[in-house]
Amino acid sequence: MPDATVSDPLSAVFFALADPTRRAILARLMEGPATIGALAEPFRLSLATISRHITLLEQAGLVGKERNAQWRTVHLESARLQDADDWLSPYRVFFEERFDALEAHLKSMTTTRKEPS
Repeated sequence: MPDATVSDPLSAVFFALADPTRRAILARLMEGPATIGALAEPFRLSLATISRHITLLEQAGLVGKERNAQWRTVHLESARLQDADDWLSPYRVFFEERFDALEAHLKSMTTTRKEPS
């Protein structure tokens, strides 16, 4: 990944989230820390490929690694996900307001149709 990890952390997060394998890894990590081998199990990918995905997630600040004896565990880091959620929040509000207005409009249409002529 280019310099986005240094100059723009939010772009690095969205770049990392763009890949379905990386999103699946994050979903698994919501259950708790896991070894790279355990994270690789559901995929038809080599350990090296999974390792590269995890490195990219780590560079984006979405996961962290710990070394326990000979095992390396990976855990979810939530701060950058919170940053992405904070950025998306105004858009969520915008769409919720639009959906609420649409719902009110549709209800008014059904109410006026039920009134006798």
